[in-house]
Amino acid sequence: MYDTILVPTDGSDVAENAVDHAVDLARQYDADIHALYVVDLDAMDVAVGTEQIDRFKQGNLSDLPELEQRATDATGSVAQQVSESGIDVTEAIIAGNPHTQIANYADDHDVDLIVMGSAGRGGVRRVLLGSVAERTLRSTQKPVLVVDIDRE
Repeated sequence: MYDTILVPTDGSDVAENAVDHAVDLARQYDADIHALYVVDLDAMDVAVGTEQIDRFKQGNLSDLPELEQRATDATGSVAQQVSESGIDVTEAIIAGNPHTQIANYADDHDVDLIVMGSAGRGGVRRVLLGSVAERTLRSTQKPVLVVDIDRE
């Protein structure tokens, strides 16, 4: 049923909690896992020039080493948890609109299930901005498992 599971991550606790669910499902279905970090170009500071944004879109994050480190730390953390479970894992870092890139990545890599953390936002802010998880649900035909933070 599930051969390839995508885990989009931003390195947050909520995203890390989703990894446990993805690993459990991957074990049950003998699936592999893809860890994806999307550099949100819309959220980047206006000071970043068009030329730099174009380089980010092509996967070159070297102009902002802090951002590159955050992205590699996030996918690396997922990859470590997954590989410790004996499951094949692929890491990817791409740039663009997060929910669109998650949906595109899922289509491009024949992903069968997306397992992601909820943003954990509530109230007016959630209604006005939406969340990546909600927008991903609307942007893909793939099944999406949204995991909230474990409050224990």
